[in-house]
Amino acid sequence: MPDLDPSLNLEIRPEIEAFFDPATNTISYVVKDPASTACAVIDSVMDIDYAAGRITHESADRIIDYIRAQGLQLEWIIETHVHADHLSAAPYIQEALGGKIGIGALITEVQDTFGKIFNEGTEFQRDGSQFDALFADGDRYSVGGMDCLALHTPGHTPACMTHVIGDAAFVGDTLFMPDGGSARADFPGGDAGVLYDSIQRVLALPGEMRLFMCHDYGPNGREIRWETTVAEERAHNIHIGGGRSREEFVAMRQARDATLAVPKLIIPSLQVNMRAGEVPQDASGRPMLKVPVNGL
Repeated sequence: MPDLDPSLNLEIRPEIEAFFDPATNTISYVVKDPASTACAVIDSVMDIDYAAGRITHESADRIIDYIRAQGLQLEWIIETHVHADHLSAAPYIQEALGGKIGIGALITEVQDTFGKIFNEGTEFQRDGSQFDALFADGDRYSVGGMDCLALHTPGHTPACMTHVIGDAAFVGDTLFMPDGGSARADFPGGDAGVLYDSIQRVLALPGEMRLFMCHDYGPNGREIRWETTVAEERAHNIHIGGGRSREEFVAMRQARDATLAVPKLIIPSLQVNMRAGEVPQDASGRPMLKVPVNGL
């Protein structure tokens, strides 16, 4: 895997606005270039009342309204991975504001795996073509004048990426806050040992680098938080900090994952997110979701 590119300017401090969604404990971000009006959106949320089969866009509208109010130009809509616990609002935001939708290149593996589970037909493309850009490990892109770097950090899913933008890194589900630990690794294509290796890669970033989480659940009743540093994670993360060995981590992660319930929104989330946020349709063109019985 490529190391952190030394030509990236870690002195750039992007302006970051966080949007917390209490229904899914997801944090979405607007990341602004401090020297221009350019921005990116990371891990947006589309609202769903699953029991009622109703999709709405209040969470995405908050982001759209903020970007418009600040006079910003949206250049990228980034998905750190195919989420299993919330639906992406990427195409809804793109229709309103423009920008390109990007995800890790191994989305193709995720599409192949879950295309079979959901019995998708040949009309469902498994080549990632639903997205505007597929990031390979070490790929560079820009938001205004900010150089950005995509790092492949699999283990939670095969396509997970960490995005380094200036002095900030957006880690998706790979890590949680230090008192929250790490992502589960028991989904199809997940691997606890690979997750350990990916976390070590994140922890090899400069200690002062800001890390931004995709989720927080307020362990032990504390208030919701989403920003920490590499140094804090190295020292205090309850699953990986203090030099925990790979063998210890894998044993802990596998034992813990065996106790976890399936995410409540995994069935709609996977179907929508592997399509870059588009809701699948039936033969007559109506939005429709499937429920595979004993398939997950």
